Amino acid sequence: MINFEEELKKFHLSLEIEEAEDALYRKRLTDIADLVVELVKEAKEEESEN
Repeated sequence: MINFEEELKKFHLSLEIEEAEDALYRKRLTDIADLVVELVKEAKEEESEN
């Protein structure tokens, strides 16, 4: 039988996970809304050129 209390005492977060979280929170990720705004902006620029 697993002793959960003992297992929890042994648990340590992986440094790789913490580093990845920090990198993700610092970096601004592009989402679908950003892509749509950029596409509309480019379409308007092309339209004004013609």
